[in-house]
Amino acid sequence: MTEARTSADFTADRLLLFGATGDLAQRMLLPSLCGLAHDGLLAPDLRIVGTARSEMSDAEFRDFARKALETYLPPNRRGGIAEFLNRLTYQALDASTVEGFDALAAKVGKPDRGLAIFLSTAPSLFEPTIAGLQAAGLTGPEVRIGLEKPLGTDLESSCEINDAVAAAFSEDRIFRIDHYLGKETVQNLLALRFANVMFEPIWNANYIDHVQITVAETVGLESRVAYYDDSGALRDMVQNHMLQLLALTCMEPPTSFDATAVRDEKVKVLRSLRPVGDGETVTGQYRAGAVDGKAVPGYDEELGKDSDTETFVAIKAHVDNWRWKGVPFYLRTGKRLPERVTEIVVQFRCIPFSIFEGRGAKTVPNRLVIGIQPEENISLRLMAKVPGLDREGLRLRPVPLDISMPDAFAGAVKRIAYERLLLDLVEGDQTLFVRRDEVEAQWEWVDAIRAGWTEAGVQPRTYTAGSWGPSAAIALAERDGVSWHE
Repeated sequence: MTEARTSADFTADRLLLFGATGDLAQRMLLPSLCGLAHDGLLAPDLRIVGTARSEMSDAEFRDFARKALETYLPPNRRGGIAEFLNRLTYQALDASTVEGFDALAAKVGKPDRGLAIFLSTAPSLFEPTIAGLQAAGLTGPEVRIGLEKPLGTDLESSCEINDAVAAAFSEDRIFRIDHYLGKETVQNLLALRFANVMFEPIWNANYIDHVQITVAETVGLESRVAYYDDSGALRDMVQNHMLQLLALTCMEPPTSFDATAVRDEKVKVLRSLRPVGDGETVTGQYRAGAVDGKAVPGYDEELGKDSDTETFVAIKAHVDNWRWKGVPFYLRTGKRLPERVTEIVVQFRCIPFSIFEGRGAKTVPNRLVIGIQPEENISLRLMAKVPGLDREGLRLRPVPLDISMPDAFAGAVKRIAYERLLLDLVEGDQTLFVRRDEVEAQWEWVDAIRAGWTEAGVQPRTYTAGSWGPSAAIALAERDGVSWHE
């Protein structure tokens, strides 16, 4: 008896891009695919079919793609644009009705050699799109689908979307995308923990005092007005990106680096999250201020109406298991903050006894900072003796051991996170994609926070654009003797 074929057993020879004329396609997807093709990482016969509402011929879509690539690809990666454009074709489609899917299927061709679909549409179109694909015969065993967020606005709506997708695709053919998992430094977090002997023995509550995770943005609404006002910082950032970073930081060593083992350990962390208590969250909304020396309007002014949507949230979280019991995790994210930065800060405990105090030397705890963006780096703060002679005693000072990824791997191509994810979608590797039980565990935790806000009548506190959020967010950490890393 032969074993059933799974999604990992084939590499797709066609890629179907929904939302092919949208902002994400222009800035990320088309440049990522062109970069992969230029570096020889895509099969020579891989065809890419774009689809969206706009009426275009193949030639017009190729011209559209060329302009996007010349705008968003760095000059040193534009050498293969002409060859890449030859892979592209286009079919207009109104995804809200099944009528146009037969023409799309004809354009794609029979998917018996493997078809990968990237679905980047409004959440309201997920279910009709799946129904249309199914009616047109584009959901068979040789087809896998990548789903761009948002997957719902709460647990209930997320389950509705996942149920609709599951009716047409088995779980091994569903690739839920969180683009943070495609970032090099996020993957390096796993390498740091599990490819080195020095960290894992002290990666627990016995040696770690607290952990901070910050995702800060300097931008405001930009082109995401309608989506963001319905979402807010909690749904937009915490529910997916920040909880994935938390899970990778806290997970137990998996038995192997494969999709099942890695995701099994992540979901254990998410299910260990303690419900957030009273006084353990702070929300905020920016008012007019200055960012990078330029005056910027407040959220309501940008939106054009009054709103109680939060643009900042800080949370004190706890993972209740043997490894992390008693260690607070401070999460914060917001728009119109002073700088664009994503980082994980692991603060170790003080040494149990200092032999240097009698010599007048003071020590500070070790700290590990993992920078994810804009610069990818790892910095470990250690205590060292200040060189020289001092009659009054021994002088110590914290010094960083810095690893700058661009410097350490000089000459390596700096890739867009979507390059890794699109390549894995085409080849069928789910390791860096989010499983359904992860999504649902994340929504359960976030929904409980929102329910608590509603019950308590929580309204966002104002903060000046260009600051680090409401003063209450500083107090959230400082009442535990913790200062945010800035």
